[in-house]
Amino acid sequence: MTQENKTTHDTIIQTQDLSLFYGDFQALHEISLSFAQREVTALIGPSGCGKSSFLRCLNRMNDLTAGTRSEGEVVFEGKNILGKKIDVVSLRRHIGMVFQKANPFPKSIYDNVAYGLVVNGLKNRSMVAARVEKSLKQAALWEEVKDRLNKPALGLSGGQQQRLCIARALAVEPEILLMDEPASALDPIATQKIEELILELKERYTIIIVTHNMQQASRVSDTTAFFYMGKLIEVGRTNALFTKPIKKETEDYITGRFG
Repeated sequence: MTQENKTTHDTIIQTQDLSLFYGDFQALHEISLSFAQREVTALIGPSGCGKSSFLRCLNRMNDLTAGTRSEGEVVFEGKNILGKKIDVVSLRRHIGMVFQKANPFPKSIYDNVAYGLVVNGLKNRSMVAARVEKSLKQAALWEEVKDRLNKPALGLSGGQQQRLCIARALAVEPEILLMDEPASALDPIATQKIEELILELKERYTIIIVTHNMQQASRVSDTTAFFYMGKLIEVGRTNALFTKPIKKETEDYITGRFG
Protein backbone atom coordinates (compact mmCIF):
# COMPACT_ATOMS: atom_id res chain seq x y z
CA MET A 1 0.00 0.00 0.00
CA THR A 2 1.23 3.52 -0.69
CA GLN A 3 2.10 5.68 2.27
CA GLU A 4 0.04 8.65 1.16
CA ASN A 5 -3.00 7.68 3.21
CA LYS A 6 -1.60 8.48 6.63
CA THR A 7 -4.05 10.04 9.07
CA THR A 8 -4.05 13.84 8.95
CA HIS A 9 -5.74 16.56 10.97
CA ASP A 10 -8.63 16.71 8.50
CA THR A 11 -9.43 13.00 8.63
CA ILE A 12 -13.17 12.58 9.26
CA ILE A 13 -13.40 8.78 9.40
CA GLN A 14 -10.85 5.98 9.33
CA THR A 15 -10.64 2.23 9.58
CA GLN A 16 -7.92 0.40 11.50
CA ASP A 17 -7.21 -3.25 10.72
CA LEU A 18 -10.84 -3.74 9.66
CA SER A 19 -11.81 -7.31 8.80
CA LEU A 20 -15.29 -8.51 7.87
CA PHE A 21 -16.69 -12.01 7.87
CA TYR A 22 -19.86 -13.42 6.30
CA GLY A 23 -20.16 -16.59 8.34
CA ASP A 24 -16.91 -18.45 7.72
CA PHE A 25 -16.00 -16.39 4.65
CA GLN A 26 -13.60 -13.50 5.20
CA ALA A 27 -14.62 -10.67 2.88
CA LEU A 28 -12.16 -8.03 4.13
CA HIS A 29 -8.63 -8.44 5.43
CA GLU A 30 -7.26 -5.86 7.90
CA ILE A 31 -8.11 -2.70 5.96
CA SER A 32 -6.60 0.54 7.31
CA LEU A 33 -7.81 3.55 5.37
CA SER A 34 -8.56 7.18 6.26
CA PHE A 35 -10.82 9.70 4.54
CA ALA A 36 -10.34 13.46 4.40
CA GLN A 37 -13.09 15.97 4.98
CA ARG A 38 -14.79 17.40 1.90
CA GLU A 39 -13.03 15.15 -0.55
CA VAL A 40 -14.28 12.42 -2.86
CA THR A 41 -12.66 9.03 -2.44
CA ALA A 42 -13.34 6.35 -5.05
CA LEU A 43 -13.16 2.66 -4.19
CA ILE A 44 -12.34 0.59 -7.27
CA GLY A 45 -11.62 -3.05 -8.02
CA PRO A 46 -13.14 -6.08 -9.76
CA SER A 47 -16.49 -7.56 -8.77
CA GLY A 48 -16.36 -9.38 -5.45
CA CYS A 49 -13.21 -7.61 -4.25
CA GLY A 50 -14.88 -6.27 -1.09
CA LYS A 51 -15.34 -2.60 -1.91
CA SER A 52 -19.11 -2.53 -1.32
CA SER A 53 -18.74 -4.64 1.82
CA PHE A 54 -16.17 -2.12 3.05
CA LEU A 55 -18.47 0.80 2.25
CA ARG A 56 -21.30 -0.78 4.26
CA CYS A 57 -19.01 -1.12 7.28
CA LEU A 58 -18.78 2.67 7.47
CA ASN A 59 -22.38 3.08 8.65
CA ARG A 60 -23.06 -0.42 9.95
CA MET A 61 -25.30 -1.45 7.02
CA ASN A 62 -23.72 -4.90 7.23
CA ASP A 63 -25.61 -5.33 10.50
CA LEU A 64 -28.68 -6.00 8.38
CA THR A 65 -27.11 -9.15 6.90
CA ALA A 66 -27.33 -12.22 9.13
CA GLY A 67 -24.07 -13.90 10.10
CA THR A 68 -21.77 -10.93 9.62
CA ARG A 69 -19.13 -9.93 12.13
CA SER A 70 -16.35 -7.37 12.13
CA GLU A 71 -12.92 -7.08 13.71
CA GLY A 72 -10.79 -3.98 14.02
CA GLU A 73 -12.13 -0.44 14.25
CA VAL A 74 -14.03 2.19 12.31
CA VAL A 75 -13.30 5.50 14.04
CA PHE A 76 -15.71 8.41 13.57
CA GLU A 77 -15.79 11.45 15.87
CA GLY A 78 -13.30 9.75 18.17
CA LYS A 79 -15.37 6.61 18.69
CA ASN A 80 -15.19 3.10 17.30
CA ILE A 81 -18.61 2.88 15.65
CA LEU A 82 -18.46 -0.92 15.66
CA GLY A 83 -18.97 -0.85 19.44
CA LYS A 84 -22.12 -2.39 20.93
CA LYS A 85 -23.25 0.84 22.59
CA ILE A 86 -23.35 2.86 19.37
CA ASP A 87 -26.78 4.21 18.38
CA VAL A 88 -26.90 2.96 14.80
CA VAL A 89 -29.92 5.11 13.85
CA SER A 90 -28.09 8.22 14.98
CA LEU A 91 -24.93 7.06 13.21
CA ARG A 92 -26.77 6.82 9.90
CA ARG A 93 -27.95 10.40 10.28
CA HIS A 94 -24.30 11.44 10.24
CA ILE A 95 -23.23 8.95 7.58
CA GLY A 96 -25.86 8.71 4.85
CA MET A 97 -26.00 6.23 2.00
CA VAL A 98 -27.17 6.11 -1.61
CA PHE A 99 -27.51 2.68 -3.17
CA GLN A 100 -26.80 1.27 -6.62
CA LYS A 101 -30.48 1.05 -7.53
CA ALA A 102 -32.65 4.05 -6.79
CA ASN A 103 -35.03 3.07 -3.99
CA PRO A 104 -37.62 5.82 -3.50
CA PHE A 105 -40.42 5.02 -1.08
CA PRO A 106 -43.93 4.57 -2.55
CA LYS A 107 -44.80 8.05 -1.35
CA SER A 108 -44.88 11.54 -2.82
CA ILE A 109 -41.70 13.31 -3.87
CA TYR A 110 -42.09 15.63 -0.87
CA ASP A 111 -42.68 12.83 1.63
CA ASN A 112 -39.63 10.93 0.37
CA VAL A 113 -37.33 13.82 1.20
CA ALA A 114 -39.13 14.70 4.44
CA TYR A 115 -39.16 11.11 5.68
CA GLY A 116 -35.91 11.17 7.67
CA LEU A 117 -36.75 14.55 9.20
CA VAL A 118 -40.16 13.38 10.42
CA VAL A 119 -38.78 10.07 11.73
CA ASN A 120 -36.16 12.02 13.67
CA GLY A 121 -38.82 14.17 15.31
CA LEU A 122 -38.84 17.42 13.34
CA LYS A 123 -42.50 18.49 13.51
CA ASN A 124 -42.37 22.13 12.46
CA ARG A 125 -43.95 22.06 9.00
CA SER A 126 -42.29 25.21 7.72
CA MET A 127 -38.87 23.94 8.82
CA VAL A 128 -39.51 20.59 7.14
CA ALA A 129 -40.63 22.33 3.96
CA ALA A 130 -37.55 24.54 3.94
CA ARG A 131 -35.24 21.55 4.43
CA VAL A 132 -37.02 19.61 1.65
CA GLU A 133 -36.54 22.51 -0.76
CA LYS A 134 -32.91 22.97 0.26
CA SER A 135 -32.15 19.26 -0.19
CA LEU A 136 -33.82 19.08 -3.59
CA LYS A 137 -31.83 22.11 -4.69
CA GLN A 138 -28.60 20.52 -3.43
CA ALA A 139 -29.49 17.41 -5.43
CA ALA A 140 -30.10 19.52 -8.55
CA LEU A 141 -33.71 18.34 -8.74
CA TRP A 142 -35.78 21.25 -7.41
CA GLU A 143 -36.45 22.96 -10.75
CA GLU A 144 -37.67 19.68 -12.24
CA VAL A 145 -40.09 18.75 -9.44
CA LYS A 146 -41.10 21.95 -7.61
CA ASP A 147 -44.53 21.98 -9.27
CA ARG A 148 -45.30 18.31 -8.54
CA LEU A 149 -44.04 17.67 -5.05
CA ASN A 150 -47.23 15.79 -4.17
CA LYS A 151 -46.93 13.43 -7.14
CA PRO A 152 -45.65 9.86 -6.63
CA ALA A 153 -41.87 9.60 -6.56
CA LEU A 154 -42.10 6.38 -8.56
CA GLY A 155 -43.27 8.45 -11.54
CA LEU A 156 -39.84 10.07 -11.89
CA SER A 157 -37.23 8.86 -14.37
CA GLY A 158 -34.41 6.61 -13.16
CA GLY A 159 -31.94 9.47 -12.98
CA GLN A 160 -34.42 11.69 -11.18
CA GLN A 161 -35.20 8.91 -8.71
CA GLN A 162 -31.50 8.57 -7.91
CA ARG A 163 -31.16 12.31 -7.34
CA LEU A 164 -34.27 12.13 -5.15
CA CYS A 165 -32.57 9.45 -3.06
CA ILE A 166 -29.54 11.73 -2.77
CA ALA A 167 -31.84 14.57 -1.63
CA ARG A 168 -33.42 12.22 0.93
CA ALA A 169 -29.97 11.38 2.29
CA LEU A 170 -28.96 15.06 2.41
CA ALA A 171 -32.13 16.19 4.21
CA VAL A 172 -30.89 14.98 7.61
CA GLU A 173 -27.64 16.91 7.02
CA PRO A 174 -25.02 14.15 7.23
CA GLU A 175 -21.30 14.83 7.33
CA ILE A 176 -20.48 11.86 5.10
CA LEU A 177 -22.28 10.51 2.05
CA LEU A 178 -21.64 6.92 0.98
CA MET A 179 -22.51 6.07 -2.65
CA ASP A 180 -22.56 2.48 -3.87
CA GLU A 181 -22.30 2.66 -7.67
CA PRO A 182 -24.93 5.43 -7.82
CA ALA A 183 -24.86 5.74 -11.62
CA SER A 184 -24.41 2.13 -12.74
CA ALA A 185 -28.08 1.73 -13.73
CA LEU A 186 -28.35 5.11 -15.47
CA ASP A 187 -27.94 6.30 -19.04
CA PRO A 188 -24.95 8.53 -19.97
CA ILE A 189 -26.86 11.82 -19.60
CA ALA A 190 -28.21 10.92 -16.15
CA THR A 191 -24.77 9.64 -15.18
CA GLN A 192 -23.23 12.97 -16.14
CA LYS A 193 -25.73 14.79 -13.91
CA ILE A 194 -24.85 12.55 -10.97
CA GLU A 195 -21.13 13.16 -11.54
CA GLU A 196 -21.63 16.93 -11.73
CA LEU A 197 -23.67 16.72 -8.55
CA ILE A 198 -20.89 14.82 -6.73
CA LEU A 199 -18.40 17.55 -7.63
CA GLU A 200 -20.78 20.21 -6.26
CA LEU A 201 -21.60 18.29 -3.09
CA LYS A 202 -17.98 17.81 -2.05
CA GLU A 203 -17.90 21.52 -1.21
CA ARG A 204 -20.02 20.59 1.83
CA TYR A 205 -19.75 16.82 2.31
CA THR A 206 -17.22 14.02 2.45
CA ILE A 207 -18.13 11.53 -0.28
CA ILE A 208 -17.00 7.92 -0.57
CA ILE A 209 -18.07 6.26 -3.80
CA VAL A 210 -17.82 2.69 -5.03
CA THR A 211 -17.56 2.52 -8.81
CA HIS A 212 -16.75 -0.06 -11.46
CA ASN A 213 -16.16 2.76 -13.92
CA MET A 214 -12.53 3.84 -13.78
CA GLN A 215 -13.21 6.85 -16.02
CA GLN A 216 -15.82 7.95 -13.50
CA ALA A 217 -13.36 7.52 -10.64
CA SER A 218 -10.81 9.65 -12.48
CA ARG A 219 -13.40 12.35 -13.19
CA VAL A 220 -14.93 12.78 -9.75
CA SER A 221 -12.47 11.64 -7.08
CA ASP A 222 -9.54 13.24 -5.28
CA THR A 223 -8.25 9.95 -3.88
CA THR A 224 -8.66 6.39 -5.19
CA ALA A 225 -8.29 3.12 -3.29
CA PHE A 226 -7.85 -0.15 -5.20
CA PHE A 227 -9.26 -3.32 -3.62
CA TYR A 228 -8.50 -6.87 -4.73
CA MET A 229 -9.65 -10.13 -3.12
CA GLY A 230 -10.72 -8.43 0.08
CA LYS A 231 -7.47 -6.54 0.52
CA LEU A 232 -6.51 -2.89 0.08
CA ILE A 233 -3.73 -3.04 -2.51
CA GLU A 234 -2.98 0.62 -3.09
CA VAL A 235 -4.33 4.07 -2.26
CA GLY A 236 -3.20 7.47 -3.45
CA ARG A 237 -4.20 10.71 -5.13
CA THR A 238 -6.31 9.76 -8.11
CA ASN A 239 -4.14 11.25 -10.84
CA ALA A 240 -1.00 9.62 -9.45
CA LEU A 241 -2.62 6.23 -8.95
CA PHE A 242 -3.99 6.14 -12.49
CA THR A 243 -0.81 7.39 -14.17
CA LYS A 244 1.94 5.88 -11.99
CA PRO A 245 0.55 3.04 -9.87
CA ILE A 246 3.06 1.50 -7.49
CA LYS A 247 1.66 -2.02 -7.28
CA LYS A 248 1.62 -4.40 -10.25
CA GLU A 249 -1.93 -5.53 -9.41
CA THR A 250 -3.12 -1.94 -9.64
CA GLU A 251 -1.42 -1.41 -12.98
CA ASP A 252 -2.84 -4.66 -14.35
CA TYR A 253 -6.37 -3.68 -13.32
CA ILE A 254 -6.16 -0.13 -14.63
CA THR A 255 -4.72 -1.26 -17.98
CA GLY A 256 -7.45 -3.88 -18.39
CA ARG A 257 -5.35 -7.00 -17.95
CA PHE A 258 -7.95 -8.37 -15.54
CA GLY A 259 -11.22 -7.40 -13.89
